[in-house]
Amino acid sequence: MKVAYIFSTQGHTVSYVLGRMILPQLEEGRHGADVVGMFFFEDNNWVLLKGHPLGERLRVVAEQQGMLLMGCDQCCYEREIADRLVDGARIGCFPDLYAALAGNPPDQVITL
Repeated sequence: MKVAYIFSTQGHTVSYVLGRMILPQLEEGRHGADVVGMFFFEDNNWVLLKGHPLGERLRVVAEQQGMLLMGCDQCCYEREIADRLVDGARIGCFPDLYAALAGNPPDQVITL
């Protein structure tokens, strides 16, 4: 099964759920689903910054597994971080997300 994650909840979700659950499983090859993409909203985009420990780990996993990393364009522009994301991460809105995943669509989209 192929999944895509949308990180919209503020607070502990990205650091805890992504950082301590999903990402270690992906790194160890035991997540149980192929993650084709991750989309980040609001302050969750900070995880995609170059030099951020989770962002750099995500970059490696994304490169190895062909996973899309995308930050909300308006959120990134508003926070003035659009040009500081990890290599390979994109910015966009839902139409960009749909287009980016069209060649490898998920079976499920999970919003956290």
